[in-house]
Amino acid sequence: MSAGWVAAAVRARALAGRCPGPDGAREIARGPALGDALRLLAPTPYGRYARTAVDLPGAQRAVTATVLWQLRVLAGWLPPGGARLLVPLAAGFEIANVVALLPAPGGRPDRAPEPYRLGALETAWRSLEGAGTPTELRAALAASPWGDPGADTPWALVTGMRMAAARRTDVAVPAARRWARARAALLAARERFVHGRSLPAPVRRDAARLLGSRASDAASYEDFRDRLPASARWVLADVEEPDTLWRAEARWWRTVRADGTALLREGRPGPGAVVGAVAVLSADAWRVRAALESAARGGRAREAFDALV
Repeated sequence: MSAGWVAAAVRARALAGRCPGPDGAREIARGPALGDALRLLAPTPYGRYARTAVDLPGAQRAVTATVLWQLRVLAGWLPPGGARLLVPLAAGFEIANVVALLPAPGGRPDRAPEPYRLGALETAWRSLEGAGTPTELRAALAASPWGDPGADTPWALVTGMRMAAARRTDVAVPAARRWARARAALLAARERFVHGRSLPAPVRRDAARLLGSRASDAASYEDFRDRLPASARWVLADVEEPDTLWRAEARWWRTVRADGTALLREGRPGPGAVVGAVAVLSADAWRVRAALESAARGGRAREAFDALV
């Protein structure tokens, strides 16, 4: 293993070790108000971006911006070409940038946030940000590693990107393959059996590639769940109804954190430690965002927070 990967593994463990963790998140969730939660957030790594936050969306945005900054720092420690490992894992930030470009139902009451600055973690943002219409955005996606989402409605564009992110992660990051396939199962289940939408053809192809054609062609949620490959079926275990998919989402995050922690503890420098750190950092941010929401509601959402984490 090269010295570059050794240095990256050391940095990865250092970044992950500074997370507030479950206990820190529970303390933040106790509130009893958002201001109290922000004061508890100040000495954590999230404090750098959260110090100017004045409301819940701003505070949650600060948490995700911190994760992106951590991933960019980590990318700078990787040996030449190593940043390619992180690009699929950072795809959610580019998707968020695209969401901010799209028209929202009922119009957008506030000014869209500044796009996340992706640096070396960009997939195709410089090509996408200049798109003036959904049709132009679809064309730019089709000409990029994202691929054609199959339609130019806002829903189709975002769903196509999310399934493509799972497909790209499955191919490029072997240590994250189990997470990617379970994420694809959650996406397909929610869109088909909660929202009652038919997936565009390119999204169906990606879903079949990740989950198998038997699951992708299933007519009911029960058949879909039972036909999933073992690499994805675990995320829907005991989730009997699509209306309770939020439990599966929480299970996915807990599993990502546990698997990431195990990768970090293996002690071997290399890509596994880096992927493990990304998992731990991302799961911690998800948990802290939920804690902030609980605090902002005056602790009224504490039971829901405890069920999630």
